[in-house]
Amino acid sequence: MQPEKPLRILIAEDPATNGRAFASVIDGQPGFELVGTAADGAVAMQVARRRQPQIVLLDLRTPRLDGAAVTRQIVHDCPEARVIVMAAAERDHLMFDCICAGAQAFLSRDPGDAEILATIAEVSRGHSRLAPGLTRKLIDEFRRLCLATCRGEAPHCSPGEPLTERENDILRLIVAGKGNKDIALALKLAEGTVKNYVSRILEKLNARSRTELAVKALKRRDA
Repeated sequence: MQPEKPLRILIAEDPATNGRAFASVIDGQPGFELVGTAADGAVAMQVARRRQPQIVLLDLRTPRLDGAAVTRQIVHDCPEARVIVMAAAERDHLMFDCICAGAQAFLSRDPGDAEILATIAEVSRGHSRLAPGLTRKLIDEFRRLCLATCRGEAPHCSPGEPLTERENDILRLIVAGKGNKDIALALKLAEGTVKNYVSRILEKLNARSRTELAVKALKRRDA
């Protein structure tokens, strides 16, 4: 019988902001092979395409990182990859976008070694895993969206604040699952400009995440 191959792991984190580097936990662990590290989202996608990891540890604090867009691209480019996201408290709303993009698990801020290793083990077996604090947030958000739908709330722009033609174009691409980088390429805009548009659309539609934007846009379409 041949021994099992080690689990290939890619880590996307910025050592300058992450005092406890994931790499220090993974490197040298039996059964794990650290196939690459990346200090920003763009590099993470490049390394993932080249090294085809099975597990990707993704820190949302990493520079130039649109967590949902990076997750979506990695899942698309790497059929075996399962993405584990570490979400800071101030960015919990991005968790829902990452779930829609294909993330399998979420770690709390500053997780212990045992939590990191247990999450990798669960995800490698095809399971999903959420830190306890994030589970409550996910349930609350799901309940809030369900109640809004059941009440028949019309998710439309407030009077005097309709979406512009450009904002509608961007909203359609968000509904199609496109990240900021893809939207920028499609509309020939700078990625920073797209981010500003998305922030304005969130404000106009009174939404807290891209996922909620998509839900509201679909309801507007069916109204």
